[in-house]
Amino acid sequence: MTSTPAATPHSTSSTSGPALGGSGRTDDLRSAVGRSFDQTLARLKELVAIPGIAWPSFDRTPLERSADAVAALLRSAGIGEVQVLTVNKADGTPGGPAVVARRPAAEGRPTVLLYAHHDVQPPGDESLWHTEPFTAVEKDGRLYGRGAADDKAGIMAHAAAYAAVSEVLGDSLGLGVTFFIEGEEEAGSPTFRAFLEANRELLRADVIVVADSSNWKVGVPALTTSLRGLVDGTIEVQVLDHAVHSGMYGGPVLDAPTLLSRLIATLHDADGNVAIEGLVATDATSVEMPEADYRADASVLDGVRLAGTGSIASRLWTKPALSIIGFDAPAVDVASNTLIPRARAKFSLRLAPGQVPADAMDAVRRHVEGAAPFGAKVVFTPGEAGNPFQTDTTSAAASVALWALGEAWGVPAVETGIGGSIPFIADLTELYPQAQILVTGVEDPDSRAHSANESLHIGDFRNAILAEALMLARLNDEGL
Repeated sequence: MTSTPAATPHSTSSTSGPALGGSGRTDDLRSAVGRSFDQTLARLKELVAIPGIAWPSFDRTPLERSADAVAALLRSAGIGEVQVLTVNKADGTPGGPAVVARRPAAEGRPTVLLYAHHDVQPPGDESLWHTEPFTAVEKDGRLYGRGAADDKAGIMAHAAAYAAVSEVLGDSLGLGVTFFIEGEEEAGSPTFRAFLEANRELLRADVIVVADSSNWKVGVPALTTSLRGLVDGTIEVQVLDHAVHSGMYGGPVLDAPTLLSRLIATLHDADGNVAIEGLVATDATSVEMPEADYRADASVLDGVRLAGTGSIASRLWTKPALSIIGFDAPAVDVASNTLIPRARAKFSLRLAPGQVPADAMDAVRRHVEGAAPFGAKVVFTPGEAGNPFQTDTTSAAASVALWALGEAWGVPAVETGIGGSIPFIADLTELYPQAQILVTGVEDPDSRAHSANESLHIGDFRNAILAEALMLARLNDEGL
């Protein structure tokens, strides 16, 4: 997402008047963030130096050290009640260590839960990095290092914003603030639901801020207002009881890979739209992405025609997208002259906001079973499912967040969608149905999260801290 928005749906002028005690309060918070920013950046570099990876194949010691460092950081920010907590996975082994820190709300004041995660992706092929992955390096206004953007900057944005608000508001700070810094997000959050259920009251909040997304581009903030859901599974085509000689028997019967390919071809229409009946799809987006920017960001080869109809943004955010992400058939290097009796593919279907995952899974099942080519036997096996998400942008919390983002950056905030999913948000919405959930972030299209040379734009990082401080201060002053 590198393009300039075609529309600017939110202005900073209409709500910035008397709030926060006028511009003086805003200036005070800006100054507080600025005074501590060098220290904030230094602490972020210290977190980047800890290679806390929650994957089972990695040493757990650095992950525990990472949690301890985050706990110490939050204590230094003035939070008195700080705990490192875990729950067990289904196999009995401990999940990733999470840090929970709380400042209880004063009577009648709301509570805000600030989420981020301290675990990181493995560095991958270190020869692709221009710097050492776990040594934070400043260069050309960016900070490079694994986790510098995803998501240790989210942790520091929460901590620094709280510290600034605490300094400026002093005894008038009655807002409840709870930090929930997860320790296994990059491993798929295997104990997230169990952790919520074990600590349901501890984490209860009126507003939940998930700092794990991206801004529209450098210099333009965004509130992520929609996420696609996901269903996946496998489709197997069976045509023979066992493999037979392709010369002796080929002709009257088609092999399973060929028939599976014909079945897969029915999943999209001639324009590349998903052709499965019953799926939610809309063109409702408030900004547009130029085709050239999408091609550059997605590394589309010259001459490849883009799939689907409607705006690029709608094809990314508010329409379904179906991909074949795995294929089981003999490898070319070991292929023999036989008719293959069965072949299997794994599909991944991204769901538009408003789609019920169970309905989408049933729709895929009906489609593939009804499109069996040449009467082949089709075996459909459902896999994982995750709900889409859409923010109520008319809510009090969303209005405050959009105002704060625009105030901090000095340009209107953009409402964007994300084509991917954050599955644990479904757990948050189910267990805390009354909470207003906001998805924010410190990344930008050049951050390269999960890839080599991950980086954070330092100027936007400062703006993100100020935006969150403004939001917290306004929620403190005005409530919901």
